[in-house]
Amino acid sequence: MTGQIADTDATLGRTVTGPHRVQEMMILMASKIRSIAESISDQDVDGMIKEILDAKRIFVIGAGRSGLVAKAFAMRLMHLGLQSFVIGETVTPPMKRGDMIVVFSGSGETKTVADVAEIAKSVGGRVCLITTRESSRIGKVSDCIVRIEGHSPKVDEAGEFEMRQMLGDHKSFAPLGTLFETAAMIFADALISRLMEITKTDVSALKDRHANIE
Repeated sequence: MTGQIADTDATLGRTVTGPHRVQEMMILMASKIRSIAESISDQDVDGMIKEILDAKRIFVIGAGRSGLVAKAFAMRLMHLGLQSFVIGETVTPPMKRGDMIVVFSGSGETKTVADVAEIAKSVGGRVCLITTRESSRIGKVSDCIVRIEGHSPKVDEAGEFEMRQMLGDHKSFAPLGTLFETAAMIFADALISRLMEITKTDVSALKDRHANIE
């Protein structure tokens, strides 16, 4: 059906259809992200900025789509003139005291990512977490946390869409944690813009550090 999205209502055993233009869904997501942005603590943001500026080197990590956001952030940090590395890449050096790791994890519980955060902490690294859940495994070892407001606090990212379908709740228009990753990406880019202001870095300087052998 053109212009319609079919949702399965598990509680009633029927299919519910309704008009959902892609553009309207974009506007709905944008309005939610604006609400998320307004909920982010200035104190938390200032704390992360200080950690970044004080760090000798900055490592980033995330799993799945959050990992892609982390990689994009690492690239922008490099463009800014900071030493940044993606955990897991073949050219990533060992972390040392004075370095920091920025973790992107909506749940704050992803085992592989949490393991790395705990190791980073054990070798003297600083840990900063971008998440929907401050009281999480990674949150417990973090030196700074920026909370990206979640819309379903009792359901983990991986199970959220399925759970809402089972409950017959179709208000989740962005399945599988999409809003966290999108909001985290926008937050990371905005953070770079703020760092540009603080360090008085001109756009031309970023262009000079942009890859020229793509």
